Amino acid sequence: MELTRFTRWQDLTTEEMRLLASRDPVVILPLAAIEQHGPHLPLSTDLEIGRGLLQAAAAFVKETQGVLQLPPMMIGTSMEHEDFPGTLSLEPETALAVIARYGAAVAAAGFRRLLLVNSHGGNTQVMELAALRLRRDHELLAVNCSYFRLPPPADLALPADEIQHGIHGGAVETAMMLHLAPGAVRMDACADAVSMGQELARTMTLVGVVAPAPMAWLSRDLHQSGAVGNALLADAALGRQLVLHYGQAIAQVIHETGEFPLDRLRPARP
Repeated sequence: MELTRFTRWQDLTTEEMRLLASRDPVVILPLAAIEQHGPHLPLSTDLEIGRGLLQAAAAFVKETQGVLQLPPMMIGTSMEHEDFPGTLSLEPETALAVIARYGAAVAAAGFRRLLLVNSHGGNTQVMELAALRLRRDHELLAVNCSYFRLPPPADLALPADEIQHGIHGGAVETAMMLHLAPGAVRMDACADAVSMGQELARTMTLVGVVAPAPMAWLSRDLHQSGAVGNALLADAALGRQLVLHYGQAIAQVIHETGEFPLDRLRPARP
């Protein structure tokens, strides 16, 4: 996950790290996954999208704002996809411990602002729990940012059902991959994989896949292909719109993380 304008953690010396910490930059930990994305997308889809969104964000971040990027956590928690060959997955407890160790190293180096930038839905719960633990144990400002939880483009030309239910290898992810890594998309395998969640939404009000009372699901529950959504609606132009939109939104999150008044975080009681 190379970034053109963000300083990479591993490129600094210890002395340079100490000097940079005194400038109070935002430290970014990219979180991704290596997992199945149906018959048309590679296992690296979440990693490629995360990389592309941070590249896009870098173009919107002010030159004067300090940003330091940690080596990415490429493998996440992908229990819901383990039935499909190629998926690599950490148990939630392991993923939580790995994020916590990253954060502990950030705090030990003298940094106070940690931004978790996530491109895989299965990481969401462990990311949020890890951030809370890092706030408690290391006095860090720990901010969670998953691009799919940010508001989509207001003029996004996709059906409402696809925006809500096409959550894995559907139009959104396929379009971004067509923009970022077009040679990796198997166009002849693209299909409309209608989610069980979309069908449930016609008869249920509160219980469902993307619902106020969400059920636990495995990807095979939603569609036998492992993909969920209509990849046939995707094209590179849509992907470019999405990458630029979410890149700009992530840049705003980076800015606000850097501007957050740390004195609003109350210290531990003596």
